[in-house]
Amino acid sequence: MTADQELQIIVRQGKEPNPTVQDERNSVSSSQAEVSHSNTYKRWLRVTLYTFFVISGQTVATILGRVYYDNGGNSKWLATVVQLVGFPVLLPYYILSFKTHATTDRDGKRTSPRNRVLVYVVLGLLVGADCYLYSIGLLYLPVSTYSLICASQLAFNAFFSYFLNSQKLTPIILNSLFLLTVSSTLLAFNNEESDSTKVTKGEYVKGFICTVAASAGYGLVLSLQQLAFLKVLKKQNFSEVMDMIIYVSLVASCVSVVGLFASSEWKTLSSEMENYKLGKVSYIMNLVWTAVTWQVFSIGGTGLIFELSSLFSNAISVLGLPVVPILAVIIFHDKMNGLKVISMILAIWGFTSYVYQQYLDDKNLKKNHGITTTKSSDPPEAEESRWQSK
Repeated sequence: MTADQELQIIVRQGKEPNPTVQDERNSVSSSQAEVSHSNTYKRWLRVTLYTFFVISGQTVATILGRVYYDNGGNSKWLATVVQLVGFPVLLPYYILSFKTHATTDRDGKRTSPRNRVLVYVVLGLLVGADCYLYSIGLLYLPVSTYSLICASQLAFNAFFSYFLNSQKLTPIILNSLFLLTVSSTLLAFNNEESDSTKVTKGEYVKGFICTVAASAGYGLVLSLQQLAFLKVLKKQNFSEVMDMIIYVSLVASCVSVVGLFASSEWKTLSSEMENYKLGKVSYIMNLVWTAVTWQVFSIGGTGLIFELSSLFSNAISVLGLPVVPILAVIIFHDKMNGLKVISMILAIWGFTSYVYQQYLDDKNLKKNHGITTTKSSDPPEAEESRWQSK
């Protein structure tokens, strides 16, 4: 064999990849793909669970609030307190889970206590005022009109998210927002006469204005929560979600309790319970379960902000609004008509549009991640040879 032939063989061998190295690359790539699919599956499983919490919690809590008012309840501040004071039911699970999450989430810098307290106090004050406005609206407005105005929170949230969270309003998202808003708007043409027989025109206007203000406030709170997760807390984990729910609820609960005593409504609670049409036990159980179901809603809403965005969380909330009249057919024996059916169909359509946009975003993210991984998958030797050839 000549020297030239030996040199050619050596060059060919240098160009051929090492089988062991190639197998290792394939194994790593395969394991990364499996982890990615597993994480995506778990993420959408959590999104589904949070969605169920939002819809079921909001629906049951709203119906219980209507039952409270229809059967002799009249305290707006008490209705506000029960929306917020149920957060201690989360403490046992939070304490049991704290050690696990504390040991797995050690990702650098911690937020200063001053900034953290400021976030919880500001959000707590806003949530407390917001819940009080919602209580006034539910007292004076029919359920259908109340649901209509609450749907405007989606538009307010889109407005605030555009400026605070850099939310992109794609045509699909705009279509979703339009459908969800129209879905709830249709309920305005289905007012039940029995809801407004004891409400004066002035009280009706008061309820309308308060509910609009509450919807704007709720849209702002959701955008501020998302901003706090990204800019102030700078962590996206279980502990931060639970801290947000518990401490914000604590501050808001203090606000509502102060309001209850400052307004002197607490003096009428004993007589209110005595005269409650369904009895004392039903009165207490109504308040307890209203508190629990609002916390279920809070977990779902905050979880959706954590997983996706405040706008998606609000879209799910609006999706649940047409469910209230549907359940009213079963519980209160209201009549089902075409408007309620169309409203539900449009709500599902709008929700599907929004989920489809999330699917497209995830698909683009995976594609971009795959390109980045491919570019960075070359071995150091190859990178070095390319650099030396330049």
